[in-house]
Amino acid sequence: QVQLVESGGGLVQTGSSLKLSCAASGRTFTNYAMAWFRQAPGWDRSFVAAITWSGDKTDYADSVKGRFTISRDDAKNMVYLQMNNLKPEDTAVYRCAAQFLLQSRNPDDYESWGQGTQVTVSS
Repeated sequence: QVQLVESGGGLVQTGSSLKLSCAASGRTFTNYAMAWFRQAPGWDRSFVAAITWSGDKTDYADSVKGRFTISRDDAKNMVYLQMNNLKPEDTAVYRCAAQFLLQSRNPDDYESWGQGTQVTVSS
């Protein structure tokens, strides 16, 4: 089991940027694919971005492609989500998730989850 803790959320204006961080502890982090999901009240949890365990490939939802960047630093046991040109539609609780080896867009595939960090984008 990998323990995950997110940070970096906040209240920002439309068009601004935020960088979310996900700190991992517990089992070896290196061989886990990582992803970010988000969920707003009354809405289903949705895929945002993912990165392979090796860091060689990334995947983004169409709604964030070109604006968000996922990255990882295995030496520091950290995963990041750089969010640029934020929109009100990005408002949600963002959670990071870990899955052994295989990258996926399916939240059911992920075995470890953080508690989430709130991102609010004002109009």
